[in-house]
Amino acid sequence: MSISELLLGERHRLIQDRIGRDGRVISAELAAELGVSEDTIRRDLREMAAAGLCRRVYGGALPLGPAPSFSQRVTADVERKTALAHATVSLVAPGMTVFLDAGSTNLSIARAMPPDRSLTIATNAPAIAAALIDTPGIDVIQIGGPIDRKTGAATGAKALRDAEALRPDLCILGVCGLHPDAGVTADSFEEAEFKRFVAQRSRAVSIAVTNDKLGMAAPYAVIGPAALSHAVFEADADEQEVADCAAAGIRVTRADPPATRGTGHQKNIGSN
Repeated sequence: MSISELLLGERHRLIQDRIGRDGRVISAELAAELGVSEDTIRRDLREMAAAGLCRRVYGGALPLGPAPSFSQRVTADVERKTALAHATVSLVAPGMTVFLDAGSTNLSIARAMPPDRSLTIATNAPAIAAALIDTPGIDVIQIGGPIDRKTGAATGAKALRDAEALRPDLCILGVCGLHPDAGVTADSFEEAEFKRFVAQRSRAVSIAVTNDKLGMAAPYAVIGPAALSHAVFEADADEQEVADCAAAGIRVTRADPPATRGTGHQKNIGSN
């Protein structure tokens, strides 16, 4: 074993011990303590999460445990999701038919839709439909079926039958993971099947990616990088991970930082 491999293994063990002791780790604090960059710690946490050793969250990691419910995710990191939402809304042109998939970030996108933009928005998430129903100029189509409490979405047989009537100009998928090799992935087989079905019927597919989903591959494939039209990342998303996505052929945009949202500045990377 090389020195670098030994140090990496020791670092992972220390991180795992710290999560067990304190119930969390914070990337910036670990980086300062260990004398490495925050990018290094983020890569460590990504590898550990992929190995099932921890759960990545904004700024660090938590012990493995039950995944947060949809209602819990809606109230977490609201400012970051709002910044992503405002950058994503810029991809939506007047007159479009849009499928807006379930997810707490996509709920922020629904809330950021301008009231003067004539649109038809279909969704499988009741919370998103409710957020849009009083918005002038937006016609709402609710995809039906039993609602999964974890995802806040309908994804079963009835939802698939309803979605057969759709030919969206733009599909904004919710993501459980985005990896430059695996593409967009989901946590359940049924959820992945529904997302893939709608994406394949859409002229373009976009996503808004929170930092904890970037570089991760959930168990079930949705679409590969080549089928993804555009991805919007947070202002402080890992430089290398964003560059890897751009190299995979994804046109990517960075949202404004939450504190400066509204300046209209966006950084585009990639040309596809």
